[in-house]
Amino acid sequence: MKIKNLKIEGKTFLAPLAGITNLPFRRLVKGCGCGVVCSEMVSAKGIFYDSEKTLTLMASCEEEKPLSVQIFGADPESMAHAAGVVEQTGSADILDINFGCSVKKVIKQGAGVALMKEPELSRRIIRAVRRATCLPFTIKIRSGWDRSGGQALDLARMAEEEGVDGLVIHPRTASQGFKGRSDWDLIRQIKEKISIPVIGNGDINSVEDAARMISQTGCDGVMIGRAAMADPFLPSRVDEFLATGTYPRSGTKEIFEKMEELTRMVVEYFGEGPACKMLRGRLSWFVKGLPGSSSFRRELSGIQSQAHALELILSFRQSLPKEEDRPADHSFS
Repeated sequence: MKIKNLKIEGKTFLAPLAGITNLPFRRLVKGCGCGVVCSEMVSAKGIFYDSEKTLTLMASCEEEKPLSVQIFGADPESMAHAAGVVEQTGSADILDINFGCSVKKVIKQGAGVALMKEPELSRRIIRAVRRATCLPFTIKIRSGWDRSGGQALDLARMAEEEGVDGLVIHPRTASQGFKGRSDWDLIRQIKEKISIPVIGNGDINSVEDAARMISQTGCDGVMIGRAAMADPFLPSRVDEFLATGTYPRSGTKEIFEKMEELTRMVVEYFGEGPACKMLRGRLSWFVKGLPGSSSFRRELSGIQSQAHALELILSFRQSLPKEEDRPADHSFS
């Protein structure tokens, strides 16, 4: 697949997840074989005012390339400025605009999915950003405010007209959030209406889900979000299945190794104090469905150091039955 002049190996993308897809987690998933990883949402206003916290969200490293940096905002001028800064930093291989976030504080700014109610403002933002950067340029959208999908279809066509190089569609409405089922048929409709690459997102919890989405919709690739939090190998297994028709099942041995790797990377990047607070929630993702996971999660709430975290991981691993290579249940149904 190509997005503009960027050749992408495979068909998998890690979704932008606020508070989740920081540099250590992106490195982890990329190291497991994901095609493209994406930053957390980055505020265009934060970039405009040189917010240190905001600029930190764009920190990158060569190991995670290619990286998509996602910005959000509702002002064409500040969005164009942000796009230029993103390009100048050299961190991004793709620039993405968020047209899909349904969090209230984002909507109140007129950003995220709120822009899907404002087609002329959306056009002005896209046009300004396109003029400001030569980077491959994508947008991530939802169905819109109602189930018709009309707003998504209109925005997709307009984006292609204005020079957008690719589109990600999460076919849930603004009010759905992450509830209910995503409307995969809308992905098919959009793919039939535009010629730029279309990436499908929503309800991909397994290799089979990803293959089914591509088969049913004709989309060019898939974006995986919450399921990759529990199993960072999922994107690479999707790519292997699409290429060969088979895939290896990652077992608990591999999952525990990644828990240890993430622990070390988070401590190295954020420092031990902040990292321990973060790891109390992060490490629990990986053990869903394993026997004794509830007790392990309670123990994680008391993490005080890297050594303590690694000790808890090892202790829980040793407490499990010896079938370390059996697949764990990482369903998000």
